[in-house]
Amino acid sequence: MFDTKVAIVLRNDLENWQSLNVTAFLMSGIVAQFPEIIGEPYKDRDNNIYNPLSRQPAIVLSADAATMAKIHRRALERGVITSLYVEEMFSTGHDEANRDAFGQFSPEDAKAVGIALRAEKRVTDKIIKGAKMHP
Repeated sequence: MFDTKVAIVLRNDLENWQSLNVTAFLMSGIVAQFPEIIGEPYKDRDNNIYNPLSRQPAIVLSADAATMAKIHRRALERGVITSLYVEEMFSTGHDEANRDAFGQFSPEDAKAVGIALRAEKRVTDKIIKGAKMHP
């Protein structure tokens, strides 16, 4: 049904709250990059209106730190823009501080705890190779 795939990969040693937090942040980046994936608002039987959701499903995977670094590198090598969350962002409290923490690292030393991307299915599958379905 879709010629693209949305994948979110989380480092496999995160606390549950961290996994959920990072997933939400990463998916917001995908939506910002590809606003066309958002559907129409939802309406219940009583005509209450709810926010629209993504039309396209996302798979959530997990990987160890070494595999996360490989996925990060593969995405960069293929020119795929990703959403990336680094470990140091857990200690910040707002967007500006997140960007400051993020900007202190290069791909070689970033401690990626989550990465999300949307690309052609074949490209996505090559990038996320080694990640497993999230438990």
